[in-house]
Amino acid sequence: MIVYEYPFNERIRTLLRLEDLYEKFSFFLHQSDPLQHHVAIATIFEMLEVAGRADLKSDLLQELDRQKNTLIGFKSNPNVQADMLDLVINDVERASGNLMASTGKTGQHIRDNEWLMSIRGRTIIPGGACEFDLPSYHAWKKLPAEKRFADISTWFAPIAPLFDAIGVVLRLLRESGGTTKVIAQSGSYQQMLQGKVYQLLRVTLPQELGAIPEISANKYMLWIRIMSQDGDMKPKPFEGDVPFDLTLCNF
Repeated sequence: MIVYEYPFNERIRTLLRLEDLYEKFSFFLHQSDPLQHHVAIATIFEMLEVAGRADLKSDLLQELDRQKNTLIGFKSNPNVQADMLDLVINDVERASGNLMASTGKTGQHIRDNEWLMSIRGRTIIPGGACEFDLPSYHAWKKLPAEKRFADISTWFAPIAPLFDAIGVVLRLLRESGGTTKVIAQSGSYQQMLQGKVYQLLRVTLPQELGAIPEISANKYMLWIRIMSQDGDMKPKPFEGDVPFDLTLCNF
């Protein structure tokens, strides 16, 4: 099964982009080749570009606090597993506490590092991080993989609480949705939303169908067109009915 997600607002779109960058960063960080560690560093720079909004940290703290209060309200519900609820509340409190303890503007420690900023300035130029442009960076890439891993982990550590908080918020959002099984007749599906506000749409399709959803949505209606790809990878309308799972998520 393949899950496709569609954010209803810019706030969730930013969180999804940062989540995607974090997954990319984590993969390349745990590799050993210098070229792979170069991608990890370049991804940190991309994170700073996306996370540049000054209110992102405060938005996350407010959302975590709101979620904590909501979850505490479930403690009196006999139908809720108390131990599982406590685990979720602990995750929220941990993420909120660590994020609150992080000081300063997101990524300021990297902006204050002249050596890293020199690398950042060159990586935005195609081929700009060659050894003749950045000989000190070239020498660093020749260090043992363990040393490079430790350095990159140190540079990332101050912004790690931000990504931990993003992970918790997105997990709670995804778990808030109710899934329904629907059918896109002749490759098209529409649903009226009656003005109800949602944050995230999730479409789950069987991988073997080769079906790709193109999603348009607002608070009034969502429209999903199912596409397929031919030999030249150009999308074309999918022929036939397509069953899929639809999940609308909202805090």
